[in-house]
Amino acid sequence: MAEGATIRLNKVLRELNISLDRAVDFLASKGHDVDARPTTKISAEVYQVLLDEFQTDMTKKAASLEVSEEKRKEKEALRLQLEQEQEEKRLAREKRAAAREVVKAKVELSGPKKVGKIDLDKKPEPPKPKEEAPAPEKKVEKEKPAAKKEEVVKEEPQSIETQYQKLSGPKIMGDKIDLSKFEKPKKKKEEASDADKKERKKRRKRIVSNRDAGGGRAKGGKKGQRFTAPRVEPTEEEVQKQVRETLEKLQGKSKKGKGAKYRRDKRELHRQQTEKDLEQQELESKILKVTEFVTVGEVATMMEVPITDIISACMSLGIMVTMNQRLDAETLSIVADEFGYEVEFVKADIEETIEEEEDDPKDLKPRAPIVTVMGHVDHGKTSLLDYIRQENVIAGESGGITQHIGAYGVSLSSGQKITFLDTPGHEAFTAMRARGAQVTDIAIIVIAADDDIMPQTKEAISHAQAAGVPIVFAINKIDRPTANPDKIKEGLANMNLLVEDWGGKIQSHDISAKTGEGVKELLEKVLLEAELLELKANPDKLASGTVVEAFLDKGRGYVSTILVQAGTLKIGDYVLAGTCSGKIRAMQDERGKTVKEAGPSTPISILGLDGAPQAGDKFNVLEDEKEAKQIAAKRSQLQREQAVRTQRHITLDEIGRRIALGEFKELNIILKGDVDGSVEALTDSFQKLSTDEIQVNIIHKGVGAITESDVLLASASDAIVIGFNVRPMGNARDIADKEEIDIRIYSIIYDAINDLKDAMEGMLSPEMKEEITGTAEIRETFKISKIGTIAGCMVTSGKVFRNSQIRLIRDGVVVYTGVLASLKRFKDDVKEVSKGYDCGLQIKNYNDIRIGDIVEAFQEVAVKKTL
Repeated sequence: MAEGATIRLNKVLRELNISLDRAVDFLASKGHDVDARPTTKISAEVYQVLLDEFQTDMTKKAASLEVSEEKRKEKEALRLQLEQEQEEKRLAREKRAAAREVVKAKVELSGPKKVGKIDLDKKPEPPKPKEEAPAPEKKVEKEKPAAKKEEVVKEEPQSIETQYQKLSGPKIMGDKIDLSKFEKPKKKKEEASDADKKERKKRRKRIVSNRDAGGGRAKGGKKGQRFTAPRVEPTEEEVQKQVRETLEKLQGKSKKGKGAKYRRDKRELHRQQTEKDLEQQELESKILKVTEFVTVGEVATMMEVPITDIISACMSLGIMVTMNQRLDAETLSIVADEFGYEVEFVKADIEETIEEEEDDPKDLKPRAPIVTVMGHVDHGKTSLLDYIRQENVIAGESGGITQHIGAYGVSLSSGQKITFLDTPGHEAFTAMRARGAQVTDIAIIVIAADDDIMPQTKEAISHAQAAGVPIVFAINKIDRPTANPDKIKEGLANMNLLVEDWGGKIQSHDISAKTGEGVKELLEKVLLEAELLELKANPDKLASGTVVEAFLDKGRGYVSTILVQAGTLKIGDYVLAGTCSGKIRAMQDERGKTVKEAGPSTPISILGLDGAPQAGDKFNVLEDEKEAKQIAAKRSQLQREQAVRTQRHITLDEIGRRIALGEFKELNIILKGDVDGSVEALTDSFQKLSTDEIQVNIIHKGVGAITESDVLLASASDAIVIGFNVRPMGNARDIADKEEIDIRIYSIIYDAINDLKDAMEGMLSPEMKEEITGTAEIRETFKISKIGTIAGCMVTSGKVFRNSQIRLIRDGVVVYTGVLASLKRFKDDVKEVSKGYDCGLQIKNYNDIRIGDIVEAFQEVAVKKTL
């Protein structure tokens, strides 16, 4: 490991085969304070300390992996051997099949089967024409003497009879066959000239050569009329050619049968494509398409695993989560990998569809740095911005606490410009701080000198380090008497963050946002860091950047605060931001001044989008409005699919769990806020309040005023309506009063969370707790007929009440539990008897009372449950 390099703790844990707690405890014993998180980065020195101590564990893991690898190799060798044997068997079968084909081919080409023998040397006599036959007979009849005439006449019938039998045709065995249709071709053949016959023979020569010996009967010819081509035995060359063709058929290389080969190849391609589709579907089933933040319950639903397994996996990573807690990208990837899944973030995939051209270095021009101010609540972030801007921003925030993310452009006296992003410090605004760290160039971490390094401060430092941006520490409130900047620097040093004053490389300065002391020097250090970064952008192209915040204004519509990071934004551009799109109608800076165009590193408010995009969405300017609407529609569809995939239906296991719990309650909430960031923060905070007995469901959330549809939805779903910095509009208040719908309005996030927590505690069924009120010792017993046994007692502690439940204790063992039938002092019935007084009591339906027994009185008290 190189000197000065860092490595994540989870990688070291896997390498050394140890648990997170074991490593952290050991390092703490050695004087190294390390956060108990898998994503914590450690130095080479700490890594060496762990390596020296846990070398044995790593060796054991290596040996185990080596044994596993050997077993895997043995299985692989066995598998290859089986495949080789199967391949040899297959080749043997193909050879046998080829040999059978060769034998078959030789049998087929061994020559024609001899049925009879035809004497080819004897020329057949041509048949005499029908018409000419009688003419010579008549002539002979005239010329021959009368003596021979009778002999001729005797022979003539015999010749005619033979000719008749020859031309009589086939013997009719059944139905007659109409041969009249063959008369025409027969006539043509008879009238064909010798030259035509020779030409026809030439055309059919190739077919005749492939037919069986002797050819076949001529088309349209008479039965028995055959070609006179001699039968020739196939040569050795022809036999070899036939064998080659047979082998090529077996191997799929035959030139003949192109149609069959095409169909066979098509079937093979279809089979291969089907296999590929199945493999692709199997791979896609192991890919989780999610948005930036997903809850533990949604992840469990998508992976079809129990929620407890997801929580256990997170606990093994040192992260304590609940089923409604959202997981960040890094944790989600690690958890999914544990169950064999991959994570694909939907937003990133969509944004890749918008291609941005690479900038030519010649077109790049210097731009102002984007500086994000982060830190804990009430450490002076907004006060610092107030002094820099000379404007009281904090006066506009409820309770003096920033609850929105803001962007401001500042021009210094030197003429240089800086863009500031102000983020909330409340713990609920984790996602907003993370987005602020992603879009920034430099991070200013404000820490109060009279306080300590708080959890949100550490979280802000982690966000900045994860984003890889330079950090400048502003140690504020040094004007207070209790300020101790060295204590803060010491705490940073314990976190491996050495400032320049202590010999490190991180910029730091002591300031007072109230008096302005040190603010100028702080800005100089910020500008110095910006010069080292050499920030440039191309202003001569279509604008792109990030949505900082969005809200609904009653008079102007949806207003989006955006930060232009590249290009120049102009009025009339078609903007695509997340699932929203539209044409820019107006632009204003943070002071409400109208501007016509905005270059790189400029925060601006725009009007014209058809909705409120989510804070952190990327925006792009497109040339075609139709394209912008199509992409926005596609993103909306993907978000709906995501919601459907993560929608959890009630299962038998869930029903069983609710029955086991007894009374299970749900609290449905409709949440409306002024800006998207606040709505998101409240959603996270409310869902974290869910318990096993009460489930918080955010059935609808949005930006803008509370409308009538919100109230009607609340009425239909038995929900309460919570508004954050918004009010009911129109008839919403009247409908809510009529339907008895509870509408709560808040302006400070603390109040909303605390009120909801109190409401949920009120929904919890009280827990019954036993409270001992007093004890009494039995000093004497009196048996009265028809009444029972009466005990004379002395109250030794507390009070014994008439309506109390009692236990009878004998020798330290409870022998009976019941209630009192009567409680008296002397002859009077009393409600209670205090310590130090004697009394008489009777236990209902129990008379086995002895002297020395102890009576313990107790009551069951309902105790309110808390979350």
